[in-house]
Amino acid sequence: MTHIRISAIIITHNEAQNIAACISSLIAVADEILVIDAFSTDTTREIAEKAGAKVIDMEWKGYAQNKNAANNLASNPYILSLDADEVLSLEMKNAILAVKNNLQGAYAFRRKNYFCGKWIRFCGWYPDVKVRLFPKNGSEWQGDFVHETLKINVPVTLLQGDLYHFSYKKKVELILKLQKYTDLAAAEMHKNGKKATFVKLYVSPIVKFLKTYFFALGFLDGYYGLFISYHLAKAVYIKYRKLSIM
Repeated sequence: MTHIRISAIIITHNEAQNIAACISSLIAVADEILVIDAFSTDTTREIAEKAGAKVIDMEWKGYAQNKNAANNLASNPYILSLDADEVLSLEMKNAILAVKNNLQGAYAFRRKNYFCGKWIRFCGWYPDVKVRLFPKNGSEWQGDFVHETLKINVPVTLLQGDLYHFSYKKKVELILKLQKYTDLAAAEMHKNGKKATFVKLYVSPIVKFLKTYFFALGFLDGYYGLFISYHLAKAVYIKYRKLSIM
């Protein structure tokens, strides 16, 4: 039976440290690999092209807009969307190949996050289920600022295996990302007319910590579970503080 062809899409900007591993993990399952690059100033383009991907320069307009534009450039009926710091595990590749001759609907992956040399098993970070394989037609990324979401109208099947996410090599990288996130999140809430109430500003961070560290069993991840829980809670406070002065 003929396999249904898949286009892999990777959105990049200065991902020279990650892009080769990402592309390498896609070679066995994707019939086309497109790297949509927001004019990287490092060697992302050269590495991606050498690894076998087609690189297309695209002005950065936001995750949702760039991903939708990239999907429109894909040649095949199915899209496999990965971030540059993500790698398909062997089990995940085999799971995709097993369904490739009869793709139906969309497929979700369990994402396993690697933080400062440790796999995070709790904190709400695993299983971090994401829809990553879906039909090109009828699918659309939505979201103006943060947390772009995929709008689809087809059934979703969870595939076996893990999508490895090599997210943060140093603790400071999480802190810097959360700082950027709080800017975007506050801007999104401001646009939607939301207000920073007393409860949101002072109670929500406590609730976030309790949910992450206790209810999501973050304490079982040891020191890094505490570190992640604290900074996720702190980010909640900071985004509402920024909203309060807008």
